[in-house]
Amino acid sequence: MKPAELKALLAKHGQQYSEILGIDLSEGTDEEVFKWFLASILFGAPITESSVIKTYRVFEKHGILTPHKIVQTGWDSLVKILDEGSYTRYDFKTATKLQLVMGNLLEKYAGSLNRVHSEAKDARDLERRLKSLGKGIGDVTASIFLRELRGVWKKADPVPTDLVIEASVNLGLVKKGATPEDALKQLRVFWSKNKVSEMSFVNLEAALVRVGKSLRGKKRKTQ
Repeated sequence: MKPAELKALLAKHGQQYSEILGIDLSEGTDEEVFKWFLASILFGAPITESSVIKTYRVFEKHGILTPHKIVQTGWDSLVKILDEGSYTRYDFKTATKLQLVMGNLLEKYAGSLNRVHSEAKDARDLERRLKSLGKGIGDVTASIFLRELRGVWKKADPVPTDLVIEASVNLGLVKKGATPEDALKQLRVFWSKNKVSEMSFVNLEAALVRVGKSLRGKKRKTQ
């Protein structure tokens, strides 16, 4: 990929999802990290980006942006909030997931995701602890959440999702058949040699997510 092509890719698709939502992860505060965790759970479902953003805005409008508030809101009201945000296809399942995950976060870590990070031994243990918060926090959701915390949390170092790898192979950044671990190494090598000013590795990953979604959308149309 030529430098001009990379700059164009990042300019068009590289904005971090947390930035779109107005979430400031730079200081790593519990409040902002939790907002991103909630958004990551919403992004984890196979639903459109616009629907996720709209749904997060509804949570924001109602002031339900802490684990305590989510648990106190109750299942029925969470379903209504999800429906208001056009998250209707996954409303019941997601309401149940949110109640379970937030309950466990409060019980095990006093509601602090920073505590989850501090107690984790390393990157893989951090992912395990996140996924143990409840069914529905799988590899994809954990990767979405941790991806934008690179450089904020020392142990945030997720391997690329299948979506990112597919896009990377398509663009010639990663060799076909690479494992997630190898794909991460190859992407880091590429970025170290082709860094774009005022952009980060996280911006590259965000762009690859969007390219991957576009590629899969085209595949579905041709099938």
